[in-house]
Amino acid sequence: MPGSKKEAIVFGLIMSYTMTYGMELYNNAIQQGIQALPGGLSGLGYGVFLHALKECLFMGAIVFAVSGLFGNRLGARIADHYWEKGMPLSLYQLLRQGGTIAVMCPAMSLIASILFSVILGGASPLQLPAIWVGTLLKNFPMAFFWNLFAAAPFTRRTTALLFHRA
Repeated sequence: MPGSKKEAIVFGLIMSYTMTYGMELYNNAIQQGIQALPGGLSGLGYGVFLHALKECLFMGAIVFAVSGLFGNRLGARIADHYWEKGMPLSLYQLLRQGGTIAVMCPAMSLIASILFSVILGGASPLQLPAIWVGTLLKNFPMAFFWNLFAAAPFTRRTTALLFHRA
């Protein structure tokens, strides 16, 4: 975990953009129907990576803002609720990750549903609850595993290297 305010900001920026890029890549691949092609997601092309990177530039800033406003605090509160003295610190770290995902995934799925489906996609605002639930169901498993096995380890390692704690 970050030790200073500066480390926390750098950690938050790296985590926000790492999570965003993975989720944008996943959602763009699905939107383009790549998972339905022979070979599934193994058939990704460079165009999908580029399109995800473009969306990541502004969505990452939104993720950073939302996590700073309430995502991280609520995730910590969820972890604290389940934490008991004597438990291994590694378990607290997993609880914190799970709590943050449990807050951030629904929040970002709602924001993405409003932005991409209603505003840019022209869907009726009356359809928003159904669109949001569908988006959440699609994104939650990916967000969980991407955070647990890719984004968080990458972010922790990168932050440690940047601040010479490795």
